[in-house]
This record gives sequence, C-alpha cells and structure tokens, in this order.
Amino acid sequence: MSNGEQVEEPQGSASVIDVRSVSYIRDDKTLLSEINWRVNKGEHWALLGLNGSGKTTLLNIITGYIWPTSGRVGVLGETYGDVDLRELRKTIGWVSSSLQEKLHVSDRTQKVVISGKYATIGLYDKPDEADYERAASLMRQLGCYHLWDRAYQTCSQGEKQKLLIARALMASPRLLILDEPCNGLDLFSRETLLNSIDQLAKLPDAPTMIYVTHHTEEILPIFSHTLLLRRGTRFEAGPTTSVLSEDLLSRFFELPVEVRWRQGRAWLAPQEDAVSNRE
Repeated sequence: MSNGEQVEEPQGSASVIDVRSVSYIRDDKTLLSEINWRVNKGEHWALLGLNGSGKTTLLNIITGYIWPTSGRVGVLGETYGDVDLRELRKTIGWVSSSLQEKLHVSDRTQKVVISGKYATIGLYDKPDEADYERAASLMRQLGCYHLWDRAYQTCSQGEKQKLLIARALMASPRLLILDEPCNGLDLFSRETLLNSIDQLAKLPDAPTMIYVTHHTEEILPIFSHTLLLRRGTRFEAGPTTSVLSEDLLSRFFELPVEVRWRQGRAWLAPQEDAVSNRE
C-alpha cells in the first residue's frame, strides 16, 4: 500500500493533475489524508473507491470548489493560489448525475448541449450558427443526434448522460471528469454509454479523461491507470492491469475477491463463502 508516498515527477512530461500531500479536514473529521496523485498528459485514469472513500471531495478540490486544508494542487500546468479558478474551470468538463437534477427539464436537447459553452444552467446567450453546428457534431459523435430538438425530460437516463458529455465538450475542455456516469443505467444502456466513451477517448483531440466509479467492470482498457481511494487515503495508484489484481483488490476491499478479465475489463466477484464468513 502506498498511501502518502511521494510521486516522482517524470522528466520532460507535462502533468494534467498534480496533487501533492493534500489533506482536507471538516468539522474535525479528516476526509482526505496526504493524497499524492499525478496524471500526465496522454494518460486516462480511473478513480475507484466505495461510497465515502473521498472521491467527491478530491474532485471538488481538483476543480477548485473547495480548498485543501494542506498540500498543493496543480491542474493543467497551473498552481492553485496563483491562478484565476473561474477561468481555469472553463477548461475542465465535469459530468455527474447531480447535474441532471439542476437542468431545466423542458429545455430542448440542443440548447442543453450548447449551454455547456457558457457553463450556465439554461441558455441565456443567443447561440450563433457555429454553436448549433458544434452541438450537432458532438451529438453525432456520441450517438445521440436523433434526440435533436427533443425535450430533455423525455430522454432516458442513458441518453441524458450522453447529452451531458456533449454539453461538457462544447467548451473544448482539456480535462474531462466523468463522475459515475453509468449510475442508474441498465446493462445495455451502460454498455452503449461505455462504447461512446471509448470512441471519444480514441479521438486525436480527446481531453484527458478521469472516470470515477466503484465498479471495476466499467474501467475500459483506454483507462490505462487507476487510483484507489479508501477512507480518504490513497491505497494504490498505477497501471490498471497491476492495480486491479486479486491480491491487491482483496486487501483494498478487505474481502477475498476473484478478478476475471474479459475484453480488457476486470469483472469482480466475492470469493466463495467470503461474504458469509465476514458476517
């Protein structure tokens, strides 16, 4: 286990995220403790942890919505404390199910997508022809152009997630955070969305992607690295194929698990009698 381990800086590589010795304490409770994490340009990462592990707190720190109690945060080559966070956030896309609840349900889908350019809930600026063309291009790219001019509220959960990803891409972000995007989706909707994410990541101009989940089978091969968070600490970080091993995940979940790899994805199951023995 490598909690608190200082991250070595590869020579000549550009970091997208550079978190050093970050801790966050609220109401005398430590939510994050001595987190070190570096994401280099050209890497896509998965962030894996159970509920309450500190994932959302870490994301809020990375996006500048909360300030760490101690430590240093650098994102896209900028150090927090020396940069206008309002401007930096325009280069970060964040897709989460909580955003769905804030959007105006009667808005037309293309307007939901275009609003991402202005980072507003609802579209108050007058889009130009180029905005509509970009929205159409992104919706085609994500396989949801057939939803054009539909009321947002009539779309399925999976369709809404695709629209939110298109919305996040409207501003051409350099960093895209996908915060449990498959939450609430059925099996087929999940696989359809994951396929869209896979295709997006393979584009030459794709942003650096952080995929947040607590399901290992959602971690696609394009996510070459994985960070494990447990109880606010960094448990392990490194190449996905090494991190998602039976031995390491059994220690991480504190429960013996089996890992079966299919199509480059790790499918997890408790070992026989593990749950009953734990009880």
